[in-house]
Amino acid sequence: MSITNNQIKLLFTAKGKVEMTEETFRSALVQIAGVTSTKELDKDGFEAIMGFMEYCGFTPLTARGANYGDRPGMASFAQIELIRVLWHEYTHGKAGEDELNKWLERCWKVSSLRFLRSQNAPKVITALKAMKSRAA
Repeated sequence: MSITNNQIKLLFTAKGKVEMTEETFRSALVQIAGVTSTKELDKDGFEAIMGFMEYCGFTPLTARGANYGDRPGMASFAQIELIRVLWHEYTHGKAGEDELNKWLERCWKVSSLRFLRSQNAPKVITALKAMKSRAA
């Protein structure tokens, strides 16, 4: 069984993050997984290549906070995680969840990410992206 498109995207993201050349990547596919294309990879081959990428220095993003579950009318877990990542990037890791909650309270009248409504989540994401681009 072949791997999903998201797994293929993850491989190419990892390749870019570790600044691996195309020929090195293709060589690793052949030598580690025994395939010539990412579309030929199976689950075991994907795990082996990802292990190699981690050996080369790639660290996949991990969830930073709690998952509040699927709640109708409230921001999704993916939106909340994106907000956390953007906040982390905007503050260069110097401000945590407490500072994020203070910003949310001041600007959006929401005391925590867990109370963020689904219609406001895209606005918060857009605001954080704008703040991040202005800071750069």
